[in-house]
Parts: sequence; C-alpha cells; structure tokens
Amino acid sequence: MIKADFVIVGAGLTGSTIARILTDSGQDVIILDRKDHLAGNVYDYRHESGAMIHKYGPHYFRCGSDKIWNFLNRFTEFYNWSATIRSKVGDEYLNWPVNQDYIEKIAGKDWEVFKGEPSNFEEACLAKMPRQLYELFIKGYTEKQWGVNAEDLDKELAVRITINKSNVNTLTPNHKWNALPRNGYTQMVKNVIGDIPLKLEFDYLQHKGSVVANKMLIFTGPVDEFFGYKYGKLKYRGQNRRIEHLPDTEQHQPCIQVNYPNIEDPRIRTIEWKHLMHSDEKDKVKGTLLTHETPFTPETSASFEYPFPDKKNKNLYEQYKSEAEKLDDVLICGRLGEYRYYDMDQAIGRAMKLASEIMEKFEIPASVEYA
Repeated sequence: MIKADFVIVGAGLTGSTIARILTDSGQDVIILDRKDHLAGNVYDYRHESGAMIHKYGPHYFRCGSDKIWNFLNRFTEFYNWSATIRSKVGDEYLNWPVNQDYIEKIAGKDWEVFKGEPSNFEEACLAKMPRQLYELFIKGYTEKQWGVNAEDLDKELAVRITINKSNVNTLTPNHKWNALPRNGYTQMVKNVIGDIPLKLEFDYLQHKGSVVANKMLIFTGPVDEFFGYKYGKLKYRGQNRRIEHLPDTEQHQPCIQVNYPNIEDPRIRTIEWKHLMHSDEKDKVKGTLLTHETPFTPETSASFEYPFPDKKNKNLYEQYKSEAEKLDDVLICGRLGEYRYYDMDQAIGRAMKLASEIMEKFEIPASVEYA
C-alpha cells in the first residue's frame, strides 16, 4: 500500500509546486507519476551532440510575478533569454509576432476590420488584423495545428495572437522576466521536489486500490480519464517530433524557432536547440540539433499536449468539471485536469493558489512565506 496525507498524481510543474508548498508546511506528501521521468512536459535532457533538448517541444519561460519568480529562484539560477521566432513565408524569414510597421507595409494604415461580435477564431483574428496578415501567417499554421478549419475553432484562441510594437521583434516583450533555468527544467523540477517521496512508472488509475490519501488526492492527469470517460473522451492535439542531428552544420536557421504557415508543408515548426543554450555551452555542441514538429491527434494520454479549443469539447469539459467539484477529498487540476492550456508561469501561479486553498481547507499554518 502507498499511504500519505496528500497523494499527488503528476510530477510536472503543477504537482511538484503543490507538493513543495505542502511539504514546506510539514505535511506528509508523496508524488506518483506514470512517466519514467519527472518534470512532465517540461522534461529536458542532454543529447549526445551536447545540445540541451526539450523532449516535448520548446518551453520559453517568461514571468511578470515577483511571487512566482522568487519561488523558482529558490531552486534554480536563471539566465536572461528572450525567444525570437520567424515565420517562413515564401523564401523569407519574417518576424513573428509581426510588428505594427509590417502591418502598415502590407495593408496600409486603413484596412478593413471585421465588424460585429466575432463568433469563431477566424473572425476574432480579422477583428484585430488585416486579412493579408491573417492569411500569410495564421490561417495555414492554425489549421495545421488543430486539423480543422479556422472557423470551427473557439474565438478565445485568438487571445494568444499578439502584434508587437514597431521595431520590437521578440515573442513576449512585455514580461518582466524572459529567462531559462541555467541547468535545465528537469533539474529545476528535481530541485523543487527535493527529498519528497517520488514513485515513477506508477499508473495511479491502474493501481488506485493500493493508494490511500488520508486527507486529499491531488490529480493532475486527464480529467476524463479519471472518470472513466463516462461522458466521452475530450479531444487533444500533440506533435510528432523528428530529431535531426547535422554534425557538419554550425547553424541551420536564424533563430530558435521557424514556423511554417504554408499549408503545403506538413511541419508546423522547426526548433534549433543551440539558440536557447547558454553562451558557455553553445560552442561545445557538435554541429547542430533540430526538432521538426508535425501536429497529430493522439489517442493515448501520454501524447496529450493541447486541449482542443472548440465549443463541443468546452461543453464536455464542463460536465467533468461538475463531477470533479462534487468530490470533497479529491482535487483535479493542472493543464490536463482543468482542460486548459497554461503557460509555465501560469501553471506555477495556479498551483501556488491551489496549495494555499488546500492549506486553508485543512487549517495548515504556512511555515514559509512566498512573497
């Protein structure tokens, strides 16, 4: 039997953050994960070429919260790093996000805007950008990413599409910190977990009869799987990833990430890992290392990455959410548990808030102040 006051299923950012905060306040905690590694989808490792590679696609950390930043700096040193992304349009590598001066270049200052209340993703995009921009950079990319027409996607997805000010060419210029952990995300999460008991390659849902949570089970896996898909399966998208090592090439592309918005190319993006490495380590890489990503619809939860942004799945999730809220001794949370895409800082901030609510529920005094 596995017993603890708090059993946390999932050793990613959400699970490890909640585990650390509860442990810092003297609680009995164990973490279970069915993967063979900790850190969830932020897991990274050293490739034989010497490059640090993110197994589940690139993770660019940005943060505007002192509380989150100070919490993480207990467990890792960061180095300043901002993501610069290009889109391959024809033979050109063009800035992404585009900036205001590029819009004026292709559409002038007076372009036709979508009028009325947008009802889908495409209309929401056309309400804030000219059609030329949308069709060059967004339509093909989005339809490859999700495998459906843009008109079938929820309008809320367009919130993630931004336009930079003139002469601003980085992905997230408005965050206080753009940085990467000096020794990688895996080491960062390992440090967060520290000496908290951790059991890998353990599928809670297959062995829940042998697990006892005296106070609360905190489950960060897929919410529909937790309930045995009683209302049906939620839809996800993932990426097929092909790793390519070019031993005789020093640099393959101009930046960390190149997007392919043209519908003819099945890839959605190519990552060149040397671009995100610390300058002390970059020159030690033999050649260069690429990951080519092509979207697909996964059948197994091991490949779930992006909750599907449409009304049908949103409504289905609400049914599962209603079920989850009836459970007094179970908390279902995280990206898969809440069927919501979180950036890393959002996931950690959400986990900190949930940990605070758990402590309040069980009247646990905080031993450490996360200011």
